[in-house]
Amino acid sequence: MQYIIAFLEGIITFLSPCLLPMLPIYISYFAGGGDRSTGKTLKCALGFVAGFSAAFVTFGALAGTIGSFLQKYQTAFNLVSGLIVIVFGLSFLGVFRLTLFQGMRHTVSTDNMGFFSAFLFGIIFSVGWTPCVGAFLGSALVLASQQAHAVEGMLMLLAYSLGLGIPFLLSAVLIDYLKHAFDWIKKNYKIINTASGCLLVLVGILMATGTLGRLLSLLA
Repeated sequence: MQYIIAFLEGIITFLSPCLLPMLPIYISYFAGGGDRSTGKTLKCALGFVAGFSAAFVTFGALAGTIGSFLQKYQTAFNLVSGLIVIVFGLSFLGVFRLTLFQGMRHTVSTDNMGFFSAFLFGIIFSVGWTPCVGAFLGSALVLASQQAHAVEGMLMLLAYSLGLGIPFLLSAVLIDYLKHAFDWIKKNYKIINTASGCLLVLVGILMATGTLGRLLSLLA
């Protein structure tokens, strides 16, 4: 279940006001200007997704390793972790704004972009873009740390990366056919943000009370 939560957080990150409006720009980066070739665009998009996935999985390994050292303080760790995620959720709901999560803009050279350069772009993107999606990425990392194992942490962030990467790849191929869907999402950002924030607050409460851990144990 924890992997499903991380996967959903990746999808919601993709739909966030921080990323979705920028999607056509990223697709144009991969196309390299001029007429867009589906094959070249998909190849570069795959490199980009692989790059940020590699970075996020590394973050997950670190989070899982740190969590393993804090396992003997599990109750306090659950409480603090849950409260952090609740704060993320309240920020997403607009109760207050954390300046840490304000977006960052970068100028990117896209001349002759190929798979490897797109991979490097994905790694850079994962670091520079983190403040923009910090709420859901932070929640996924907290979940990873609660697994108290590096491999489990890596799998958790892999699930998050798949949730973010799969719709990204689909959009790279189908963006010409998805304009109406994107327009609908943009018009309903308030509803999406409210639902997303509520999800974070709910997950935070479950984590803080230890309910999430007990629920996962029952499902296992």
